[in-house]
Amino acid sequence: MFPRRGSPIVRLQSLTLVVAAAALLAPAPAPRPPVPVIGHPGGRAAAAVPAGAVRAADLLARARDCAPVSKGRYRSDDGTPAGIPVCGTRDAVYWTADMDIDCDGRPGPRCNGRTDPLFSDATAFAQSDGRALGAETLPYIVVPAPSDVWNHRDHGVGAGSVAAVVYRDRVAYAVVGDTGPSDIIGEASYATAEALGIRPDPRGGGTPSGVTYIVFRHSRVSPIEDHAAAVAAGERLARRFARER
Repeated sequence: MFPRRGSPIVRLQSLTLVVAAAALLAPAPAPRPPVPVIGHPGGRAAAAVPAGAVRAADLLARARDCAPVSKGRYRSDDGTPAGIPVCGTRDAVYWTADMDIDCDGRPGPRCNGRTDPLFSDATAFAQSDGRALGAETLPYIVVPAPSDVWNHRDHGVGAGSVAAVVYRDRVAYAVVGDTGPSDIIGEASYATAEALGIRPDPRGGGTPSGVTYIVFRHSRVSPIEDHAAAVAAGERLARRFARER
């Protein structure tokens, strides 16, 4: 049975056609501007840049010039030439090197004696409850043990000092959490590498070059495991470092 002309059903169908036609004739909304993103190496998804965040490019531009504060230079690995100085400004020390993966400290599913043949269950600095730091969860960097080349303590750097670590177009905030060999530089925790899009596997992970480590003098996060505090302080100190001349 067909609906009669003028019935409610016919009127409803006619109204629907009018609305649809109007929608087709209406101008399309202007496209929204794209959200700025930071590219993730290796084809990973991009992440939005927080408003007001310090850009990697700004930090790298400031760290381009080097006034050495170390008395000599460091190797990136055993057997490589010693060519990496520690540079300094009024507010920070910095160097550009490789990134080896530190998986030491409190063991977990990704950092333990099975996953890392050089695993140690200790870190030079401990968290507030006395336990070792957790490399797979806490972004931290490693500084060389004090030597005649450079003593980090003489430059206001120690346990919990805040660092900005830059790789390509990404910035990760971390703390100083461990010390390494006195003649080698360029190492950070599993969590730091992961935050930068660097392969964090302690067996063959890391990257051979292009990582800039900026440590802010006389800064300190307490407790050392409070990563949110490190990020907040890091953003503020990085902004000041980028403007420093």
